[in-house]
Amino acid sequence: MLISRWVLYLAFFTGTVSIAQNKQLLYNFTDIPQSIMVNPAAELNAKAYFGIPALSGIYVHAGSSNVSVYDLFLDDGVDFNTKVENIIYRLGSNDVQRINEQVEILNIGFKLGGRFSNSFLSFGVYQEADFFNYWPKDLSILAYEGNSPNIGNPFRLDHLNVKGELLTVFHVGFQKKINDKFTYGFRAKIYSSMVDFTSTKNSGTFTTTLGEDNFYRHTLLSNVEVKTSGLTALTADDVDGTGDVLGILRNRALFGGNLGIGFDAGVTYTPNENWTYTASLLDLGVIFHSKDVERYTLNGAYSLEGIELPFDDIFTNGGIADNWQDLVDEIEAAFPRDTLTSAYTTFRPIKLNTAAIYNFGRQRSAEDCSCMGNLGKKPNSIGMQLYLENRPKSIEAALTAFYYRRLGRALNIKTTYTVDRFSKTNIGLGLSTHFANFNFYLLADNLIEYANLAKANNASLQLGFNYIFPY
Repeated sequence: MLISRWVLYLAFFTGTVSIAQNKQLLYNFTDIPQSIMVNPAAELNAKAYFGIPALSGIYVHAGSSNVSVYDLFLDDGVDFNTKVENIIYRLGSNDVQRINEQVEILNIGFKLGGRFSNSFLSFGVYQEADFFNYWPKDLSILAYEGNSPNIGNPFRLDHLNVKGELLTVFHVGFQKKINDKFTYGFRAKIYSSMVDFTSTKNSGTFTTTLGEDNFYRHTLLSNVEVKTSGLTALTADDVDGTGDVLGILRNRALFGGNLGIGFDAGVTYTPNENWTYTASLLDLGVIFHSKDVERYTLNGAYSLEGIELPFDDIFTNGGIADNWQDLVDEIEAAFPRDTLTSAYTTFRPIKLNTAAIYNFGRQRSAEDCSCMGNLGKKPNSIGMQLYLENRPKSIEAALTAFYYRRLGRALNIKTTYTVDRFSKTNIGLGLSTHFANFNFYLLADNLIEYANLAKANNASLQLGFNYIFPY
């Protein structure tokens, strides 16, 4: 019981520092070249740009629905175990913990010439880690209380629903401006997966009842599978230390991992100078896992009413090692499981962005434009953005209201107010500066909680440096 509780504490703490993916501050912030990564049709109005390698795009966003670190570690005189118990019963099986971080290794874009003079090409590489977990309500209660207080209560195994991956993404994008009103773009991607673990669409129950030949009878109805790739080699006996692990991951990052393909698409429609409509579909992709694969399954219906320990043989014959193995074999026979090495396929979480923007104010002139060259564009914008993301149980959604303002030649700002499952008071601020063709941007949301981040259900930060060649 003590061990299981500490495992539960660790799992909870890991979940409370997790990360989400909605980039509402970056979307439509076209003074920043990276906006083309969340909408391939974002109109950058620059001749070319290149990101400072490994510094052009760094993104982290932490969040956990319905609970924060503050709830667990507040010094209010309440016993720690009581706090954990309160949180366990507060969280439901649809509450989410998630992690996503991205680091751009390379990002370059430039306007084409000749017959493609209204086209823009971009390409690059970025590293991404993604983790998504639904809180395992029944399993957390089982780990915390044990089964003896829950006689006859079936614990649902479908509450186990988790996915995590570490990968490198190679991409190339193409954008075409058809006319003054319509621009489309798309981006092709190759994924090189370094590590993956997936356990979704599980089912079954674990129930403890009063036994006839023993105190309790344990019944397991199970259809559970945990799929992994890339983990076995990292934990092999010949792997010695962090250096070996990093070497293996480095080789997988450069097309040495499990490969996949993906696709992004986007449109920008400006029917007149006051209105702009945009939409993008991201990560419509798949990864094929065939290298270093292990799949663990527990399928079937089993009952166990106690195991007869071979005490006589242990004390009279001294065969404790052999008899211990007999005990292990009997348990494994009662609850058989399989380890497979067959390939499997995973799908990337598809994301949809849509926005309606109203532009107003005096149009930009040659004297006061920023280095992105946004001539003829109005300096103020307000609008609404809808974000949807496909996840195993449901669609994750967020709705954002935003205001954009150009302040002089060198500074552009964007403020946002976002409502999602993590927060109803998420206010964000983004800054983009331009000096001597250098662009630095800083985007942060949930600013209200920055005075005490431990209280925050989510908080994000994104920053980077670019060099821009203006018109």
